[in-house]
Amino acid sequence: MNAMSFDAALPVIFMALMGVSMLVYVVSDGYDLGVGMLMHRATDAEKDVMVASIGPFWDANETWLVLGVGILLIAFPRAHGLVLGELYLPVALMLVGLTLRGVAFDFRVKARDSHKRTWDRLFFAGSTLASVAQGWMLGRYVSGFGTGWNYPVFAAAIAVALPMAYVLMGASWLIMKTEGALQERAVQWARTAWGPMVGGMLLISMATPWVSPEVRERWFALPEILALAAIPLMTAAALLAVRGLLNTRIVRGPVCWLPFVLLIMVFVLGFLGLAYSIFPYVVLGQLTIWQAASSAPALRVILAGACISVPAIVGYTVFSYRVFRGKTGELRYA
Repeated sequence: MNAMSFDAALPVIFMALMGVSMLVYVVSDGYDLGVGMLMHRATDAEKDVMVASIGPFWDANETWLVLGVGILLIAFPRAHGLVLGELYLPVALMLVGLTLRGVAFDFRVKARDSHKRTWDRLFFAGSTLASVAQGWMLGRYVSGFGTGWNYPVFAAAIAVALPMAYVLMGASWLIMKTEGALQERAVQWARTAWGPMVGGMLLISMATPWVSPEVRERWFALPEILALAAIPLMTAAALLAVRGLLNTRIVRGPVCWLPFVLLIMVFVLGFLGLAYSIFPYVVLGQLTIWQAASSAPALRVILAGACISVPAIVGYTVFSYRVFRGKTGELRYA
């Protein structure tokens, strides 16, 4: 009985692990994508500092994307085929953007001054392309890959809103990691991005029940709606706190880290809302996690591998952020 119960719980364990991996990716790679999208607003000297602020982290952040997609592939093979079949083009565009960004990041290091700006533009373009593609994929996934004119419109709205959220995260990261004139500019960038990001979240929150009957039934039923109200209320409080901090002087000093932490809280709350909306489906309205999962013996083997690889990824991540904590200094290369 215990073995059967454990086997039945394995798909839930892997769904949770996949979800957490994607959440960590969105938060960690989100801020450095945001920094990339802010590059065109900075001076040449500021661009070097911006690149230095994400240099030790950006490549490792994408490990969480690889982990999440890898779990989808080996733990939920039926869902993997369906999801990537529906999202083939935006996935390809995202990979082009991430590759372009990686190449530009490395080549700008040794480029001559006459070529450096070209690589900076390509870094901006790659970051923007990857962010827009991720927004489109999220919109299509949340709506269960529905057909009809309203579903692409919904996906397009998220394709615009998610990059704005990344820009706000990137600006908040720069507030935390930089000083002086660049920090002041980062505060202004965050103020500019806050309004479009919040407006996009409001429109998407209102549109999601419209495009997804499953979500509408879950969120607007009594008494569940009373408990679920805590998620949008806490999200609103966190966003208003961010805006309030951006209007104060203390955000340039001892609490420079607080806007970034509050935005992480917003993403976590959004993840919890999404998890509640789609569970027990891995593809909303089409495949449950048990229907899409690999066999129990295969999942046990995969779990053994995950017990080794996931702590290693977490350990490296914590170590790198600890070593490179504090303010970013001048960019230097040997």
